[in-house]
Amino acid sequence: MPIINRIAEFHPEMTAWRRDLHQHPEIGFQEVRTSGVIAQKLREFGCDAVETGMAKTGVVATIKGAGAGGEGRAIGLRADIDALPIHEETGLPHASKNPGRMHACGHDGHTAMLLGAAKYLSETRNFSGTVHLIFQPAEENGGGGRVMVEEGLFDRFPVERVFGLHNWPGVPQGQFIWREGPIMAAVANIEITIKGKGAHGAMPHQGNDPVVIASHIVTALQSIVARNVEPAESGVITIGSIQGGDTFNVIPETVRMLGTARWFAPEVGDILENKLRAIATGVAAAFGAEATAKFERLYPATVNEPESTRLTLDAAGAVVGKERVHHMPRPTMGGEDFSFMLEAKAGSYILLGAGRGPDDPQVHHPRYDFNDEVLPVGASYWATLVEQLLPRKG
Repeated sequence: MPIINRIAEFHPEMTAWRRDLHQHPEIGFQEVRTSGVIAQKLREFGCDAVETGMAKTGVVATIKGAGAGGEGRAIGLRADIDALPIHEETGLPHASKNPGRMHACGHDGHTAMLLGAAKYLSETRNFSGTVHLIFQPAEENGGGGRVMVEEGLFDRFPVERVFGLHNWPGVPQGQFIWREGPIMAAVANIEITIKGKGAHGAMPHQGNDPVVIASHIVTALQSIVARNVEPAESGVITIGSIQGGDTFNVIPETVRMLGTARWFAPEVGDILENKLRAIATGVAAAFGAEATAKFERLYPATVNEPESTRLTLDAAGAVVGKERVHHMPRPTMGGEDFSFMLEAKAGSYILLGAGRGPDDPQVHHPRYDFNDEVLPVGASYWATLVEQLLPRKG
């Protein structure tokens, strides 16, 4: 079964929904307009129930199939809805109207695809049992997936399995990539603050320069993975921001460093945290200064359960052809808070190729824009997954 004809018919509607969401991006736990639009459309489609307010701005819709014999069987489909604190540079007619806010990861497209599936499933109900459509806030560093689980998502909406999907512009549009086991890494935020002694830039001997100390810390941190993590394992420590000082000729009193850590094996995460703290405080002490180090664990690794992954492959292959569904030899070091849902329930997470060409901006880039051509592919995948896992009886 290729792209579902009925879904292809309302491709223009999905495109309009997606571009409206793109023009009005909202960051984590602030998606008030976004969740309002989602809930309104779900009610218009005729979903059996639409619940709002989970994790502040989350929405969960329930659709019951028309087939007999499906009582008690249910699955969950999840889309993230939040944007990023990025200033958009696409120059497109549907560019963000909210300065400093942008759908730079395609969550507008994820939302539109799940809405498309909701419209089709509400019309046809060609399945038995129940599907819960989960529109989750605050995936980008907010941990909205964790909050929904902690607030009783799967107690209120019981499911056998839960599934997620993310667009992937590094893969040609209309293809899927997958893997069993870890597909995305665990994530931690790093914050290191160095307190030295300020001085005139021309008289450094009168101070204790935290900028120099920060430079030594950055260099030393690179030895953690290279010399402490077993080469067959994976780990990343990246410092993305160093903030200190205001002008040319003044040595600042403090420097603040921000970064990220990624890993898969729990013991690697422990190594990264322990070594980072030891290096930051030890290097600063060696220079006669002080440092504090925070290692805030955000998300565990996203780990696909094998049987659920096989089910996703059947659905993806039915939509685009098995020859366009490819195995990922290695996981990505990106992070995803769908991991909390996969810790609570069996399930799987698949990536949908959305690339237009080799020069396509990737996610989290200020010139990125979701590829609307894959909207019916993603919506058809969701609908096919439901109809295959909950086949209609009677």
